[in-house]
Amino acid sequence: MKWQLKKENKTPIYVEIMELIINKIQTGELVAGEKLPTEREMAKWFAVNRSTVVHALEELVSLGWIIRKQGSGTRVNEGNWGRLSAPRTNWKNYLSQNVFNQQNPYVTELKKMIAEENCLDLYTGELPRELIPDFQLPSYHWEDFLKEGSQLSESGYGPLQQTIIERLQKDQQLTINKKQLLITSGAQQGLFLLLQVLLTQGDSIAIENPSFLYSLPIFQAAGIRLYGVKMDTEGISLTDLKDLIVTKKIKMLILNPNYQNPTGNTMSLARRKALVELCGTYQIPIVEDDVFGDLNFQERLPLLKNLAPQQVIYLGSLSKILGSSTKIGWICAPESIIQPLAEARQVMDFSLSIFPQVLATSALGDDSYEEKLADLRDQLKVRAIQFQNAMEEFAADWQVHEIKGGFYAWLEWRHGEITNKQWRYFLEEKLAIAPSFLFSSEKNALRINFTRLSQENFPQFLATFRRITHRLKAK
Repeated sequence: MKWQLKKENKTPIYVEIMELIINKIQTGELVAGEKLPTEREMAKWFAVNRSTVVHALEELVSLGWIIRKQGSGTRVNEGNWGRLSAPRTNWKNYLSQNVFNQQNPYVTELKKMIAEENCLDLYTGELPRELIPDFQLPSYHWEDFLKEGSQLSESGYGPLQQTIIERLQKDQQLTINKKQLLITSGAQQGLFLLLQVLLTQGDSIAIENPSFLYSLPIFQAAGIRLYGVKMDTEGISLTDLKDLIVTKKIKMLILNPNYQNPTGNTMSLARRKALVELCGTYQIPIVEDDVFGDLNFQERLPLLKNLAPQQVIYLGSLSKILGSSTKIGWICAPESIIQPLAEARQVMDFSLSIFPQVLATSALGDDSYEEKLADLRDQLKVRAIQFQNAMEEFAADWQVHEIKGGFYAWLEWRHGEITNKQWRYFLEEKLAIAPSFLFSSEKNALRINFTRLSQENFPQFLATFRRITHRLKAK
């Protein structure tokens, strides 16, 4: 079927061609790896010179949407690395391109399946309800919230700030004051604010490869290029990071060194020290995402924020402990950064309600909080050990990384890439997992939320995983 342009008077033809192709990619009409029509075909369809088509395609290559290889034609980029969204000038354009509603078709089908009763959900990044600590909250009246509102500032609810400051000091030896702390509605809002305030369209940032950040739409919406840094057992490769800093002009590094999502990997102390030294040399700010930090099975290592307080922006959250509906997180950063972040949030009308902040203050201040957190760690460790022991049966086919904390187990298929058709085996068997292509361009691994495996559903998981493994080997 021929493609057609609207040919609006005020829009350059090459821009219309770009927008048409981007739209076809975003809507799934053009899928990853699919070959585009030839330059000659498109020039004929659009009734334009071939040079106009070439101009549009070259722009799309520079933005990372397509890849051109001599002898194999022009194809849709199969990954997100280096991809930059089309130029935008205001929020109307963001919304018109529907950036935030884009979703991988596999995830769309996955979420639909999770809603079914007979699905085993090991995809969702939350604790099962039976493990979320239960706290007895005080009885509140409407007038109580009105009074507490007087302690609400641009940077958050004063008592909650103080409670978090005290816990950071006690648990992580991190000393900050209220002017260095911004309460957010979760770590992702914190990331969004940092992108909007500290970066500009076209900037490049480095993240771990693989990383949960790979599929987040906030980077594309802000026009930020993502570049992945490969990891080993100690953390990200400093050699690869240095090369990216020099060749791609990296402006920021975002990572989660404790129980990394999706691999569960924890960065070694030696690598942490070398990392802050490298980034200090090139004056690269580090954003440390530590949402799983309190769910440790072993002794905690110093935060990057401990090692380089002025160089590191620290993100924390209660959502992984108290449930995603809590929506309470925080940013620890120098005062010179916190103030513009708070002001930007006010301008965007993203202010945080007093209600969740008061409730979170009550939970954190509960006398039993430490005891219940320790009990949660113990229960997670038991489930992690059970999972790892059971996976010994599959050692010839799956490499399972040691679980040291957090939610996730990372399983690598020992027999090469898993095809798109084979990934559907998990859907057909009603086992919801997170494929590695959601976290990088690789297709040979998967993430499992082992915390959602109980004594009741573990036999079902083993039987299902055994069937899928046999099907994968029979290819």
